[in-house]
Amino acid sequence: MAKALLGYVGGPDPRLLAEMRRLQQRVQDLESELVRMQAENDALTIASREDSLLSSIDVAHAEPVLA
Repeated sequence: MAKALLGYVGGPDPRLLAEMRRLQQRVQDLESELVRMQAENDALTIASREDSLLSSIDVAHAEPVLA
């Protein structure tokens, strides 16, 4: 009787299972996008550091290279 009141008669609800699968797929998609965006952010951070190092060199006042 308690099972009937809680909705366990006839097995799990197929709509609930479909929604759960859809949400699990959405979570996987978002996790993949997060990893991709973190990698892109890391690459941009490295590129900006390289640019700032190069821009800090004053070419007009650079010393000649000793051979």
